Amino acid sequence: MGKDIEVGGEFRAKDYQDPPPAPLIDAEELTQWSLYRAVIAEFIATLLFLYITVLTVIGYKSQTDVSKNGDGCGGVGILGIAWAFGGMIFVLVYCTAGISGGHINPAVTFGLFLARKVSLVRAIFYIVAQCLGAICGCGLVKAFQKSYYTNYGGGANELADGFSKGTGLGAEIIGTFVLVYTVFSATDPKRNARDSHVPVLAPLPIGFAVFMVHLATIPITGTGINPARSFGAAVMYNKEKAWDDHWIFWVGPFIGAAIAALYHQYVLRAAAVKALGSFRSSSNI
Repeated sequence: MGKDIEVGGEFRAKDYQDPPPAPLIDAEELTQWSLYRAVIAEFIATLLFLYITVLTVIGYKSQTDVSKNGDGCGGVGILGIAWAFGGMIFVLVYCTAGISGGHINPAVTFGLFLARKVSLVRAIFYIVAQCLGAICGCGLVKAFQKSYYTNYGGGANELADGFSKGTGLGAEIIGTFVLVYTVFSATDPKRNARDSHVPVLAPLPIGFAVFMVHLATIPITGTGINPARSFGAAVMYNKEKAWDDHWIFWVGPFIGAAIAALYHQYVLRAAAVKALGSFRSSSNI
């Protein structure tokens, strides 16, 4: 694949090669500070993400609580909540992309693992750090505003009344597909090489994808698309309703991430065709 770069008003080709896939298990990685630095970055980023977004959700519910003289049409609304989630992802991915890749989501990590972008060791460390960060972020909200946190649901994801489990699962699958597909497209090195003369700020489309998915699915599931976000809120709120359909917020995002990884790698990037061609070439030697 050629890379077009502009020199003297003309575009010239430059060879491009895909980076090698990450090893499944890389024991040497455990001895490198870069891994632990990245894990810390994922922990802090997820903590900040949950702290800001859960505060936004609780603040909106308290402002619109008519039983407490709230304005039923006040607060930031669904639009503001969606902006809080999408905006924080934009900010935090921008801050951590050069350190950890800016995953901040076990579903994103799982999708990149399936695409061999990260090793199994790094994926496990990231997911654990993300879940712990989410718990701590919600813990801070609960510590600072315990009464509001308990009275207004703690930002926990729940399947809304009137929707079946299948509908909730489908919403999480499709929503996560949109997010992870955007992550793959925005960070694709082949695309960056081909369109190097077109500036692309990867965190922007990723954050905007989160914003759009929240607009669509908040009325259904409160929008998970991030198992750590759902898990952290459920752990700290710890009421039966938060755990009733909690599996949806793990199974749905992981299925959506897997579909996005397979679609991008084996359809758009034609990895299956390349592998088959390489196999045929080696067979003819």
